Parts: sequence; C-alpha cells; structure tokens
Amino acid sequence: MTRVVLVGAPILIAAALVFNSGGGSALPKGSPTAGASPARARATDPDPYLAADADERRRLDARVKAAPAGLDDPAMREIAWKLSSSAESSTLDWRSQYAAIEDNGDGTGYAAGIIGFCSGTHDMLTFVEAFTKDHPDSPLAPFVPALRSVDGTGSHEGLDPGFTAAWRKAAEDPAFRRAQEQVRDKQYFEPAVRLAKLDGLGALGQFIYFDTMVLQGAGAEADSFYGIRRAAFAEADSVTDGGDEAAYLDAFLDAARAVMKSKRNQQDTSRIDTAQRAFLDDGNLALEPPLTWKMYGETFTVPS
Repeated sequence: MTRVVLVGAPILIAAALVFNSGGGSALPKGSPTAGASPARARATDPDPYLAADADERRRLDARVKAAPAGLDDPAMREIAWKLSSSAESSTLDWRSQYAAIEDNGDGTGYAAGIIGFCSGTHDMLTFVEAFTKDHPDSPLAPFVPALRSVDGTGSHEGLDPGFTAAWRKAAEDPAFRRAQEQVRDKQYFEPAVRLAKLDGLGALGQFIYFDTMVLQGAGAEADSFYGIRRAAFAEADSVTDGGDEAAYLDAFLDAARAVMKSKRNQQDTSRIDTAQRAFLDDGNLALEPPLTWKMYGETFTVPS
C-alpha cells in the first residue's frame, strides 16, 4: 500500500511522506501537453483548494456547500465505509476492524486498523508515534523503536512477539479508535469528497476519489492519487469543465487500474473491476442502494 498520513487535532504529525511500493508495467502518461484544456492544465496542481488564497477558498467552500450532499449525507457516508471495508478487509462491518492486524504477505509488513496502516510503508509508524506521544501509556508505546527499525520493509524484527496483541489491546481504547477515524476522515475522506464536488462528481465519483486516495496515497506522482487524476484529465474533462461524468469516471478508473497493475502487491483489481466499474456501468452515479458487488470473488450487498 501507499499512504500519506497527516493526522488532525488532537493528534499532531510533523510531516507527511509518500511511500510508493511495487513496480512493473508502464504507468499512464497523463502529462498535460501544449494546447491542453484549462481543466487538464489545472490538474497538474495536486489540490487547488490547498493552493488557493483565503478569498478563493471561500469561493470554493461556497461551491462545495451548494453541491448535492453526496457522501456528506450520513447514510451515504456509512455506505462508503462499507464499500471501503469490503476492499480493505473483506467485510462490511468496518467497526470490527479497529483491532484487525495481519501480514498478508505482500511485502508491506503488518496491516492494521480501519484503513490498513502498514508497518512497512511509514503510515503505521507515523500514526503510532503521534498517538503514543499523546498517550504514553498506550500498549503500543514500547514498539515505537521497532516500528522505526522495520519502516520501509516487510520485517517483523522487534515486533514479534507481542505487537499484534498490543495493537488489539490498544483498540479497546475509544481514543485509539477515534484517532483511526480522524486519519480516515481528515486525510482521505474529506479532501477526496471536497475535490470530487469541485470536479462536479456525484456520490460514486466521490467514493472513487476516496478509495483511490486511501489505496495510493495523496501524492502528485504518476502512481498516486493526484497523478491518476492528472492522467484522467488528459483523456476527459470533468463535469465542471463541460465533460460527461460517466466518461470522466471511465477515464479515471482506467488510469487507477493501470496504476494498480503496475504494483506487484495490487494485482487483484476487484475494487475497480467488480465494484466501482460495475456501479458506473449500471449508471448509478448517485451510488443509490440497493447495491450489489463482488470483491475478491465474494458477493456483498447493501439493501435499500
């Protein structure tokens, strides 16, 4: 997995790092060329909201507020959590995953929690360092040196025995569960939904942005979220710039799938092929239930 993690208050993290994993097949080109449309040229900026001054942010905030609720609706947000959990943990019960921890053998070490913090891709280290700074009595505190040592590898050295039990014990603490949700919401969900609304996308597009940001990280590289968005803009305009929503999402999913196939630990593209693409092919841009999809061969359903 590739992650960017910056946790909002009360957890403070000094820096966000993008860690890319895997390699192999060619990535989508997606570089704006001379004569590209303004939308495609603008896609070279990682996040127009973050680059905006105060006046522009107020204008963008007004646009987001005026857009249909989409995933900001509590019921739809719960659907997003279930869809994400089916891809990350093969279950719709995302609340059961605070304590989940395992090594699935993909070279990223232990993966844990509701968004799959990985001991080998820096995000687990960053999260645990920040949490234990504010909660020095956490069962995870003794394992911070070992997490630093194995960062960037799939090694368990210094973590075994005891780390998995410590993670599960820590997950009994409501503060630890809230901290996981803060990472998911502040660093992935809210920026993804905001940007999707600025691009004129409905609930399905908002979820696709969120899921891609969780999986690939919020970097500007070709194999991270903003690089994928840039590649999509090279093929289709967003709704905001006069494009067709389905055509743009089709281009985005093509780019996202190419990135997944380029990474040795992401060869199963079920989250796109039999979930997101299935909803798009059905024309369900609003992601309205009932929803039925397959993930890794298993069928999931959210009733109406």
